[in-house]
Amino acid sequence: MAGNEIHVLGLSGGRDSAALAVYMRQHHPDLDIEYFFTDTGKELPEVYEYLGRLEGFLGQRILKLNPDRDFDFWLKQYNDFLPSAQTRWCTRQLKLRPFEQWVRPLLADGTRIYSYVAIRGDEEYREGYTSKDDNLIVKLPFKEVGIDKAGVLDILEGAGLGLPSYYSWRTRSGCTFCFFQQKIEWVRLMERHPDAFKEAKAYEKNAVDHGSPFTWSQGESLEELSKPERVKQIKEDHEQRLARQKNKSQPNPLRSDSEPLDIDDLYGKAKVCLACHK
Repeated sequence: MAGNEIHVLGLSGGRDSAALAVYMRQHHPDLDIEYFFTDTGKELPEVYEYLGRLEGFLGQRILKLNPDRDFDFWLKQYNDFLPSAQTRWCTRQLKLRPFEQWVRPLLADGTRIYSYVAIRGDEEYREGYTSKDDNLIVKLPFKEVGIDKAGVLDILEGAGLGLPSYYSWRTRSGCTFCFFQQKIEWVRLMERHPDAFKEAKAYEKNAVDHGSPFTWSQGESLEELSKPERVKQIKEDHEQRLARQKNKSQPNPLRSDSEPLDIDDLYGKAKVCLACHK
């Protein structure tokens, strides 16, 4: 850190932010960057494994920002209503709030903070963390130099990191029960991490019992989604989508069945949260 100026880069455990960390280390080694990860306590084990590998490449520890209140606390504050795309209190309280608490005293002391965000050159700009403080400056290196999805993959392969292992079955990092998951991802969570799926079902049942209008997956509960006949239907629908998209999408290097790298590509508009999934 130089004087009253610091550089920070948030990691989600996902592809793009990891590639940005590699890029900044390779192309801007003069910058003393603090890499940080906001840990909700509900992440996939594969996320922690990938962050550990990334620490090995960077040669430094990744700062863990832990919320002072956990998911269960905030669930009670929101009357046991689950977070949803309409009310993303999980992002606000478990991702953005810890970041604000970290940088607030620095900004109050007049420190200028440069925050590097992994928006790619082939993406529309999506506003992430915003601040009224002029000393918090968001930088978009990939946008500035035009690095796209293929470029991100090249960076990760070149660094020997590759993709996080969860890309073999799921597109996004973030909480195990992220409501942005596609139904096929819920099925795969049930198959690969049954305890996490069971926990999500328990949260959902409690929320519905308390009048929550939301379930984790749109239009049905996880209890309904997990029934064998429904699982079979979801898998068949996914296979049909794969067949239609087989020659249109970039293949997933972790899979040999022509599933695209981003599962959302099969289902229309991508569903992501900038603070969690980049």
